[in-house]
Amino acid sequence: MQVLTLCFFLLGVLLIVLETTLLHSFPSWLGRPDFIYILVAYTSYRFAWIPGLLLVFSLGWIMDVLSGIDLGIYPLEVLLVFISLKAMTTNNPLRESTYQIPLVGLSYFIVQLVRYILYLFTEPELLPEWSWGKLFAETGILLVATIPCFILLNALGEFLQKRKPQPRPLKRRT
Repeated sequence: MQVLTLCFFLLGVLLIVLETTLLHSFPSWLGRPDFIYILVAYTSYRFAWIPGLLLVFSLGWIMDVLSGIDLGIYPLEVLLVFISLKAMTTNNPLRESTYQIPLVGLSYFIVQLVRYILYLFTEPELLPEWSWGKLFAETGILLVATIPCFILLNALGEFLQKRKPQPRPLKRRT
């Protein structure tokens, strides 16, 4: 399990680097999905509590240090998303494929609303212009990006779990 967590941590760091450098050079009309958010949602579905919390917090902290305006908000945000998605999906009798993608979109939508409300009360001078259309478009872009990302992350997770080193039986000396 440690190899899986380490590989997803390194993938998260790579995504943070891409998100904070390369993706900002793309035109805004093309859309910029939050790949770290998608990774946090995937982690909440596939990882156990402790490794997932450690992974999510460390990636949130790195993202906050690299691009955060209000230090501490992003790690808190991703921790709350992880905990809420994990709590809602643990022991859920429905098939995973029926609720995973819609829950990612719904949680992203709610997080954006809460973030805007927090900025409204704490730092109104940093408040971006509100637009329902922009919020729905960002959520839609995230939902569309979530489907192939989940497929790739599932493939990576299965590949890493199959590659577990098998203990070899000791040879007896004769």
